[in-house]
Amino acid sequence: MATVETMYEHIIVDKTGKPIITGTRMKVINLALDKIAYGWSPEEMQYQYPFLKMGQIYAALAYFADHEDEFEKEIAEQLKEVDAARKKNLDSPIRKRLKAKGLL
Repeated sequence: MATVETMYEHIIVDKTGKPIITGTRMKVINLALDKIAYGWSPEEMQYQYPFLKMGQIYAALAYFADHEDEFEKEIAEQLKEVDAARKKNLDSPIRKRLKAKGLL
């Protein structure tokens, strides 16, 4: 996989343009979402992801802080995709059966 180094020691940009933590498959956006959604501290992130070193976590959070506008756009796009998928499946066969049984 072709990657691009960044000025952040533990962060590279993969061929799709997504920043990831070097030596892992962990995307920086995953840690950013954990911070936003759960308010996790770096120590909690390290507890939840024991394969990450604290330096990797701090580098990811620094990258997120320096590129927050880009991440906010990506998060908004992901939310639109999820909403579209949810709307698409409102009338799925399984939902119809569950409604008929009074389970929804």
